[in-house]
Amino acid sequence: MSLPPLVEPAPELTVDEVRRYSRHLIIPDVGMEGQKRLKNAKVLCVGAGGLGSPALMYMAAAGVGTLGIVEFDEVDESNLQRQIIHSQSDIGRTKAESAKDSILGINPLVEVRLHEERLDSTNVLDMFAQYDLIVDGTDNFATRYLVNDACVLLGKPYVWGSIYRFDGQASVFWSEHGPCYRCLYPEPPPPGMVPSCAEGGVLGVLCASVGSIQVNEAIKLLAGIGDPLVGRLMIYDALEMTYRQVKVRKDPDCAICGENPTVTELIDYEAFCGAVSDEAQEAASGSTITPKQLKEWMDDGENIDVIDVREPNEYEIVSIPGARLVPKDNFLMGDALGELPQDKRIVLHCKTGARSAEVLAALKNAGFGDAVHVGGGVIGWVNQIEPDKPVY
Repeated sequence: MSLPPLVEPAPELTVDEVRRYSRHLIIPDVGMEGQKRLKNAKVLCVGAGGLGSPALMYMAAAGVGTLGIVEFDEVDESNLQRQIIHSQSDIGRTKAESAKDSILGINPLVEVRLHEERLDSTNVLDMFAQYDLIVDGTDNFATRYLVNDACVLLGKPYVWGSIYRFDGQASVFWSEHGPCYRCLYPEPPPPGMVPSCAEGGVLGVLCASVGSIQVNEAIKLLAGIGDPLVGRLMIYDALEMTYRQVKVRKDPDCAICGENPTVTELIDYEAFCGAVSDEAQEAASGSTITPKQLKEWMDDGENIDVIDVREPNEYEIVSIPGARLVPKDNFLMGDALGELPQDKRIVLHCKTGARSAEVLAALKNAGFGDAVHVGGGVIGWVNQIEPDKPVY
């Protein structure tokens, strides 16, 4: 479905801009007018991480006149495997400032606006209203639904992408011309059902593959060329090197863009998506210990069985001394419950505490009333007990 250009063209291109964008200008579908539209465009990228890195770099190189960045995080060494807009010397800096420097290094003609704050229901509408197009590079469901609902309420299109291990997805959501994200995913998955990239990992170069698709779609929307991914979901399998498309239809019963919407204003998206289920929160209440408490129990010879509920590859990177590995799924499927000792207190841990809380709920329901889990997980253990160990 071809759509009209999203922005009007700028009055002119300078001599320097003509030289810089000459390979665009000789493409008939882009030409002078298309490049002027890119110059006049204001695009906001939500996140300067895995997807935001290639998206921001290629939009800058393409000549998008104004680039906004929403990012409040700092550069960590574990980011560098995939977040190519940052470098070793940027570790400890804010990602927004680091990204800005890289963008201006690529194209000093671009105006860069920084929004160094957490995106939430109180600021998203005012922020999005300043831009023509949103590029969503987020990695959590709460922010994805927030971005979608804000764009629907403002009538703005946005380019969405998602990555996990070797798999990527991309689409364009624009409720005025097709479905929104809620039409595709009406409800978030149950808490703990879908691991994050921090838990499951992601192939670094996959970010470039999906991020470049997002920029391609952004250019098409801004310049009014080609057939954008409105109403289509692009699915990429990097291991099989296959692309396939799935049609996504507008849902007449969609909660926000349907015929009788029930979501007419922004909501509490953290509560809507729930990083941890209510059952897990209840189980963890009063049954959470700190890494220092665990160390004291170990030193005192307490009769405990310390169980790591992460995946084997995570266990190989770093582990708590004496902890044995039993992955979370083994508990949730019931396979591991019968093998637990009855004469020891069970102490669970994962990377940060979310997965172990879910397992703790299952153990409480199975009768292990004195079981506990370690708040902060192995990351907390390393920070407080063994700072020389690696984190991931």
